[in-house]
Amino acid sequence: MVKKSILAAFALAAIAYAIAVFQINPSQPSDTIRLSVNLTLVHAAVLDRSGQFVSGLGKSDFQLFVDGAPHPITVFERDDAPVAAGILVDNSASMIAKGPQVVAAALSFARSSNPQDEMFVIHFSDQIRPGLPPAKPFTGNITELETALSRFSAAGTTALYDAVASGISQLGKAELERKVLLIISDGGDNSSEQPLSVVLKSAQRARIVIYCVGIYDDADLDRNPRVLTEFAELTGGRAFFPSQLAEVTETCVKIAGIIRQQYTLGFAGAQDGDYHPIKITAYDRRHGALDVRTRAGYFALRP
Repeated sequence: MVKKSILAAFALAAIAYAIAVFQINPSQPSDTIRLSVNLTLVHAAVLDRSGQFVSGLGKSDFQLFVDGAPHPITVFERDDAPVAAGILVDNSASMIAKGPQVVAAALSFARSSNPQDEMFVIHFSDQIRPGLPPAKPFTGNITELETALSRFSAAGTTALYDAVASGISQLGKAELERKVLLIISDGGDNSSEQPLSVVLKSAQRARIVIYCVGIYDDADLDRNPRVLTEFAELTGGRAFFPSQLAEVTETCVKIAGIIRQQYTLGFAGAQDGDYHPIKITAYDRRHGALDVRTRAGYFALRP
């Protein structure tokens, strides 16, 4: 329903644009009118100074900047829209003792998400293993997700980047517009064929938001919180590093809440194939200046 409303709003914006073009140049034959509007959608979580989510904002409370310049917002939604979500679970040897808590936390994420979400599970060590059967790329059934997560089996080294690349590929098959990955890992990688830079760019091009939960202790030689932070910050997500293993479930539930309390903003994007930085600010009388969490930019489509 939300997806239809976004498309309907964009259609109205496109029609208005076409009318404006025709009025400016009425002598131009109608078959040469081209709509250069390229709808680009971004999703933003808004927090106040105490870190609490702010709901009830309107379009006029936001300002959008593209390439450092103000840019009009043409589509605005604030509903709990369903997402396509991949849960990537580290199964390397360093996670052996953490398996039960990790599986329980991932399942809590699924249970706290929108019931209309489409989800899948990927287990990874030095090998990539889908949790769902090949004939079922996505599911919203909690029992099926529980079965998929129960296939956790820790051993071997870590191919984190390859797992993220596999998740991006899987999300490319989803019909839902909003796409996220949840990574539960220590952040280490010692087995991937794909380089980090290539995977990061793929996530940005696919407009996927990545959330990370870093699980490790001081004795964990595989830990790499910097990589998890980079995945999150460059895609508009967040990285969390619980101090205790018992806090992982609470963290995953919090991430589900972040996803469900986001605003969707749409604007006419470029068509030059380049990367364009974006910034969104928000302000209202109750809270003053607000903290807007969104991705840092987008890759435009080529004409």
